[in-house]
Amino acid sequence: MDRGRLRVYLGAAPGVGKTYAMLDEGHRRLERGTDLVVGYVETHGRPKTERGVEGLEVVPRRRIDYRGTIQEEMDLAAILERRPEVVLVDELAHTNVPGSTHEKRWQDVEALLDAGIEVITTVNIQHLESLNDVTESITGVRQRETVPDQVVRAADQIELVDMSPQALRRRMAHGNIYTAEKIDAALSRYFREGNLTALRELALLWLADRVDEGLERYRDEHEIESTWATRERIVVPVSGGPESSTLMRRAARIATRRSGGEWQALYVTRQDGLTGISPDQLTRLAAKAEELGGTFHTVVGDDAAEAILSFARAENATQVVIGASRRGRISTLLRPGVGERVVTGSGDIDVHIVTHDYARRSSLRPAVDNLGPRRRLAGLVFGVVVPGVLSGLLYLTADLHGLPIEAMSLMVVVVATALIGGLAPAIVAAIVSALMLNYLFTPPLYTLTIAEPENVVTISIFVAVGIAVATVVDNAARRTAQAMSARAEADALTVLAHSLLTSADDTAGLLSSACRLFNATGAAVVRREPSGAETVVASCGTPPASVERADMSAAIDDHSTLVLAGATLPASERGLLNAYAAYAKVMAERRAATVAEVERLRLTEVDRTRTALLAAVSHDLRNPLAAAKVAVASLRNGEVDWSPQDEAELLQTIEESTDRLTALVANLLDMSRINTGSVSVALAEVDLGEAVRASLAPLAGSERIEVATPADVLVLADAGLLDRVLANICENALKYTPESAQVRIDATVAGDRAILRVADTGPGVTDHDQARLFAPFQRLGDVPQQDGVGLGLAVARGFTEAMGGTITTEETPGGGLTFVLELPALPHPTAAPASDLSEAR
Repeated sequence: MDRGRLRVYLGAAPGVGKTYAMLDEGHRRLERGTDLVVGYVETHGRPKTERGVEGLEVVPRRRIDYRGTIQEEMDLAAILERRPEVVLVDELAHTNVPGSTHEKRWQDVEALLDAGIEVITTVNIQHLESLNDVTESITGVRQRETVPDQVVRAADQIELVDMSPQALRRRMAHGNIYTAEKIDAALSRYFREGNLTALRELALLWLADRVDEGLERYRDEHEIESTWATRERIVVPVSGGPESSTLMRRAARIATRRSGGEWQALYVTRQDGLTGISPDQLTRLAAKAEELGGTFHTVVGDDAAEAILSFARAENATQVVIGASRRGRISTLLRPGVGERVVTGSGDIDVHIVTHDYARRSSLRPAVDNLGPRRRLAGLVFGVVVPGVLSGLLYLTADLHGLPIEAMSLMVVVVATALIGGLAPAIVAAIVSALMLNYLFTPPLYTLTIAEPENVVTISIFVAVGIAVATVVDNAARRTAQAMSARAEADALTVLAHSLLTSADDTAGLLSSACRLFNATGAAVVRREPSGAETVVASCGTPPASVERADMSAAIDDHSTLVLAGATLPASERGLLNAYAAYAKVMAERRAATVAEVERLRLTEVDRTRTALLAAVSHDLRNPLAAAKVAVASLRNGEVDWSPQDEAELLQTIEESTDRLTALVANLLDMSRINTGSVSVALAEVDLGEAVRASLAPLAGSERIEVATPADVLVLADAGLLDRVLANICENALKYTPESAQVRIDATVAGDRAILRVADTGPGVTDHDQARLFAPFQRLGDVPQQDGVGLGLAVARGFTEAMGGTITTEETPGGGLTFVLELPALPHPTAAPASDLSEAR
């Protein structure tokens, strides 16, 4: 089944006539015999709109009971069952009443389209999701009902229903939009002329962009490469040089001369990546383009002129703004520059050559010398000595060869000199070889004069070819060195990127890596305090004493600097050092984020504890206080003659309430001690069996606890803290164990640990709940609110860990939960020998 078509009537504001235009289109379709129905139309009580619905089949609305009132919505199911060819649906951004098939009306429309039904709908520009903030800043009203932009963009046809702000205000004043009591407020607020003008412009620009997208699709489908000047689009190539800002400002001025004009800055980088500007310069260019209202783009291409023209044609650009060449006139005559080639190949694109202060000034920096002074000197010696030696050998064997062999042999020396010492020694070798060739092998011999014109040409060609070959060889050698350097830098950056993704926060490791890579004797991260003093945050090796004394440095941020000692880099290779600085900055930001997250979690826990504590104070402490107060007031009431039984019950209530208060306050104080780390522990030898029995004695329901602990298990613990731990665990077990069931306690010794198990047969806990079982203020399962504040197990764990033990949980076989308490065990005293006992008697 084919998907239905979507037609949207777009308006800048309510009242422009979207619904009326939709109904008018419905009548036209109906007259042509189209099966059309009205799915939903909101007339807002406007007479013309109501008359527009007349004569059209209307699908009855669905009535939904929502919070005691009957709401009407579009009946999607009825329309799908009716299956018309076309359906009219008003207010695309409308939010449906809860209980509807979909949350939003545009989702209903999507369902109709999926069913193959054509939909005609309406929407205002302020309801588009991407423009919601913009329209709010214009009108001061935030639209809560929005529709995703892609829904409207996907429409097969979008028609703007336009009206001037003045005409719309007149329509409002005549009562054609709102009722009389709303007109004055609307005209003075939302329907101000400035608001309507801005919304109208917003709608026109949004629709123009959609038209532009359609035009680009049409050009691509029909493979149209020529420029269609539907609007001014300007491309300004930049090189990163000082004139780049001038060119971008000029392009911005040209673009603003016509409404809707736009401009784009373009940087072309070579495919080999060996030459180009630094990432920092690219960032500055992009920021400048954005500041001036343009966009920044980067393309890859070895032929800059061809890359510029290809980009301009792809963007349907009408103009190219390019700077005047910084090359000299002679260089331009010998080899046309980028600007000249752009003009030649521009075709129907206008090209502006903009002069600037740096025109005809070469921007070429001296080539990076990858050869040391020793190699240059060796090449120079080789280029002077070897041609003479080789010429002597060729002279001694002159009968075996002619001038071509002699010339080619000396040419090999020139190439070898270029490989050893670079271009300058090779030029010297070419001149020396030409002189030797003239002196020893060109008649008349042993003079620098040349008799035959042919030999003059030969020697001249020899010198020219020698210099040209030397230049090529020297360039190839330099490019090879640059490529090797770039590969090493890329490998180092790869290691850095991998470390950034996988490694921990290891500043010392980063500094060690920098020392190894740059062959430095020391490195450090130095932070400058507000007072001006410098502090070393991290270091390795023998770092420089300050930033000023560093051999190399790179800024990490406004206050920190990466410094190295014992190493230097040329300016062209400082990008890798900047990458290390950037990595150090990321590590610092990661540390700051970790600290902030820890602090956030701490504050969250403090806030949760405070909230729980307030809840405990407001409920768990208030209830026993209220019960005790009522009992005391009843006993003091002289007007009532209480029987001895009644008095006993009231006294028991007072006692139970005070016991609960005592237990609650004790747990709160204990938790406070644990959180502040002020638990005082006095470890001593404790008989575990006696400790268990002592803790159970005052515990209500202790008769339901079965104790099976050996009598000779000794542990290293604090007797008072252990009593609290055992009481809290047993009280929790009794709370969750049915009245008819038993709680079992047993103990064993495993090596140097004593293990006590308290097993209940209650409902147990899930794996998820076990993770928060010992957290403060936790009540798991169906526990009455008056049964404590959820601190018993948290206090038990805190005291156990303070004594050097652990407390965990495991599932009780057959159902329930078992608490496992482990404490350091002590060896039992060995019984005295019998002979000693008899002597003692």
